[in-house]
Amino acid sequence: MKNPRLLPLWLFPIESPLKEISPAEENIANLLPPIRAYQYRHARGYARFALSKFLKINALDIPLDALPGKAPKLDNNLGYISFSHCKDALLIGWSAAKIGVDLERSDRKLAASQLANRLFTKEELQRLEQLTASKLNSKVLENWVLKEAVIKWQRGQISKDCIHWNINQESHIASHKKLNYTVNVFMKHYQSWLIGIAYSDSVNKDEIIIYSN
Repeated sequence: MKNPRLLPLWLFPIESPLKEISPAEENIANLLPPIRAYQYRHARGYARFALSKFLKINALDIPLDALPGKAPKLDNNLGYISFSHCKDALLIGWSAAKIGVDLERSDRKLAASQLANRLFTKEELQRLEQLTASKLNSKVLENWVLKEAVIKWQRGQISKDCIHWNINQESHIASHKKLNYTVNVFMKHYQSWLIGIAYSDSVNKDEIIIYSN
């Protein structure tokens, strides 16, 4: 396996030509609605493409288990993988330790106050109190991206777990008070996107490598 300290991320435009997927994955894609089928083929094909280059394994031999609506898994002790889509790109993250990633356009507009009041913890809301309206959207968006990443790390559910995760960007720590989980988090601004990373190991920005077209 590659250096376990490395944390590679791959960004692929949504309009990138589809890559080959397994026959079993093709059978699943054929059962999905057209838009969902395209997303499914795109994510699985590029996950296989990226990992084949990184791990030096034939793309169709990557032991990827990624059913629709389920967290993707790698068998044979080949590490951990996580996917995220936004409107114009796909993000894939790999690690030797458990990982969750999320991707969003940095210019996305939110109903920031309503979202925060509904799904953020008291501690998170307190950290937002002193922000001007112009800064509130970007800070809530960052916090939201990190919440999505930690819930993917947890293999949890937005509706069930979001309110229990407390994100502290200053300490780079997220904690789930109900389940007593603690995980490292890291926010990366890259070109037009925000990348949220939740990682079982410590997160060192020098060990994060982004591959993009």
